[in-house]
Amino acid sequence: MKEQNPKKKDTKKAKDLEKDTKEIKDSTFTTNQGVKVNDTNNSLKAGERGATLLEDFLLREKITNFDHERIPERIVHARGSGAHGYFELYENLEEYSKAGILNDTSRKTPVFVRFSTVAGSKGSTDLARDVRGFAVKLYTEEGTWDMVCNNMPIFFIQDAMKFPDLIHSVKPEPNREIPQAASAHDTFYDFVSHTPETLHNQIWLMSDRAIPRSYRMMEGFGIHTFRLINKKGEAHFVKFHWKPMLGIHSVTWDEAVKISGADSDFHRRDLWEAIESGHYPEWELGLQIIPEEDEHKFDFDLLDPTKLIPEEMVPVKRVGKMTLNKNPENFFAETEQVAFLPGHIIPGIDFTNDPLLQGRLFSYRDTQLSRLGSPNFHQIPINRPVIPTQNNQRDAKMQTSIPKGKTAYFPNSISGGCPHLSKISEGAFHAYEERIDANKIRSRSESFSDHFSQPALFYRSLSSWEKAHLADAYIFELGKCTYDHIKERMLWLLNQIDETLAGKVATGLGTDIPNNIKQPINQAIGADADVDRHQPGPKKTYLDEDPALSQANTKFNSIETRQIAVLATNGFSRKNVSAIKDKLEKEGAMLHIVAPQGGTILCDSNTEHKVHAPIMTTESVLFDAVYIPGGQKSIQGLLENKKYIKFINEAFKHCKAIAASGEGEQMLDKTYVSDYKDDAAVLINKKPEEFIKAISNHRNWDRMEITDQIPI
Repeated sequence: MKEQNPKKKDTKKAKDLEKDTKEIKDSTFTTNQGVKVNDTNNSLKAGERGATLLEDFLLREKITNFDHERIPERIVHARGSGAHGYFELYENLEEYSKAGILNDTSRKTPVFVRFSTVAGSKGSTDLARDVRGFAVKLYTEEGTWDMVCNNMPIFFIQDAMKFPDLIHSVKPEPNREIPQAASAHDTFYDFVSHTPETLHNQIWLMSDRAIPRSYRMMEGFGIHTFRLINKKGEAHFVKFHWKPMLGIHSVTWDEAVKISGADSDFHRRDLWEAIESGHYPEWELGLQIIPEEDEHKFDFDLLDPTKLIPEEMVPVKRVGKMTLNKNPENFFAETEQVAFLPGHIIPGIDFTNDPLLQGRLFSYRDTQLSRLGSPNFHQIPINRPVIPTQNNQRDAKMQTSIPKGKTAYFPNSISGGCPHLSKISEGAFHAYEERIDANKIRSRSESFSDHFSQPALFYRSLSSWEKAHLADAYIFELGKCTYDHIKERMLWLLNQIDETLAGKVATGLGTDIPNNIKQPINQAIGADADVDRHQPGPKKTYLDEDPALSQANTKFNSIETRQIAVLATNGFSRKNVSAIKDKLEKEGAMLHIVAPQGGTILCDSNTEHKVHAPIMTTESVLFDAVYIPGGQKSIQGLLENKKYIKFINEAFKHCKAIAASGEGEQMLDKTYVSDYKDDAAVLINKKPEEFIKAISNHRNWDRMEITDQIPI
């Protein structure tokens, strides 16, 4: 069969694309009922900073359609891992909240936590560059409280009306269904470049925070500003934080790519094995508390979910600890069927008029109805509260309880008025009585229009190695885009954040930063909006830097659960291994023998030792550090397999601690390490304590200038 002329194929493809584009360009935006729309970017509110109104049929239609696009996999947060545990309070917080879980220090409140990636499908890799979900279900004695958090303190958008657009842009492009679990493509950056409110979360996405070393080593943030309500009815604004006891650590992008190939379940496996081995993950609950009278004292709006409150301005008060100590019995029944709703709160906690939060209060319930098939999803064991429930709701699919009695209405006399209502003094939920006096309007507050200041603060606060990784991430992501005008708009926006950052990215892309952008940069506004009023203004510097934003300032005092590769085969020095093994395991580290073959190997005293992994089935990126014991026979055996040289070179490139004893130094002489034995994290015949210290530092980032040149 004669092959078709490639030029004719390209011509036809171009004509089809032109036809499709013309049909879209000539169309008018309408609802599904044909009603023309003038704004699909802002929900209907009671005033620009007011509550979102239930009557907003445009918001409900848009989000309802979005929520029901996939069955039964979650549209976002599809890939996740979960675990059971408990929460304990350090101190009574009744000054701020009447919530029992924040008052009673004797309680041990059960929890279930689900960690997840956002953009990928259920079958995607754990190591995608992505935001991570961190959802906590607290089974309190006053009802279930869901803290639906992410590992980044801000969100991409300011109004829930834009959520379908955001997710559609980052999901695989609809014409070809690629790329999977990745933001490095045209549609995402087309959206970002026209929606500058995304820039703050997007710069976090380019940072190392987007590729955590472990779920156990990442923070959780409630994102929105909530309210705490005390018994007097007094309110304080609050931001919720989960601070990991092991500190905040990440992997490099080069490692992430290789881990995805070597073990795409890396985070899931890590969480499971840590709990199974008794190394229970722990986080402290932190609160940033702001008096109501201070609502407008900041240079940003507390109701804007794209803004954080710098910890330098409002310190985080650590008030309790959460421990995860039990893996699920069945993944589907628990991790897959658990349903988190931001609307699940308890007396003492309340909402604010954050327009993203307001939309999520509707969207999450609607999503769970679609996924789980019935409003009775609360009867699934993992979703059941720990206290008895009673109301007049009946029937529906999957009704598993057997409601008794003749009445299913209120008020009634036949059942004695039961179930009866409770007074506020008896613990009934009472919404905060916020005064609302405003016009119905589809817009957003001008105080939400500063889109450059906080991304600039974030970048200024990073260490040199974090800045280098961030610039490389932008070069990679924008390098995957095929439209020059998208790259130009992104470079112009990056230049508003930081000129040095923009310059590095432009150099990496082999292009220049444009002097100006002719059309309005912010198109996330309605057709009738005042365009100039909603354009981002120049960045402000209300804080030079916030140390809490950099992982360089994380905890460096534990090596618990760190994975140490011991490179050895028959004839290795038992004395060397014993000397270091006891010390490291006492600190909670885990040593694994990586040998040329599986099964067992013999040490120099002829004792058998179990092999964790044959060298051909594993990679250095799966370990946190490398140890090479002596024993001439062992070293000779290792040198026969060139993958060991690659293993060491790669660990060195990724700035990890490497230790060797006795003849183990001969292995290093065959690698790039041979020229850098004075490196702070290369330890030859040193005490175990020095190796422990090097591992606890996570990496020797001073090595980066050297390792960037290593061709692996």
